[in-house]
Amino acid sequence: MTNHNAELPPKTCSIDKLITIEEDIQKVLSGQKTATRRNGRYADPGEIMTLGGRQFVIDKVYSQSLGELTDDDARREGYNSVEEYKQSILSLHPGMPWLPQMRVWVHEFHPVEQE
Repeated sequence: MTNHNAELPPKTCSIDKLITIEEDIQKVLSGQKTATRRNGRYADPGEIMTLGGRQFVIDKVYSQSLGELTDDDARREGYNSVEEYKQSILSLHPGMPWLPQMRVWVHEFHPVEQE
């Protein structure tokens, strides 16, 4: 099972590289996307990500296996189902296998309220 409270290892990349695909940026800005999965850890909880001039705070960062993904997880990614999310990821990474035991880092976030 996923452990949300374990000590996190060092980041493998910087938060400004967390979401870089324009389609994903638009999904975040429209509120369709509230989580992203990467093969490394790009942010710490509480860190601020800026996209399209708006700020988003990282709520949770945790490890998850691809086999644990649910349709709810896929919807937080901006897709209708795990299968739709899987096809999108495989189209971005030609030749990459989809292995249920492969672990990824989940970064959940929400917009910072504007004053």
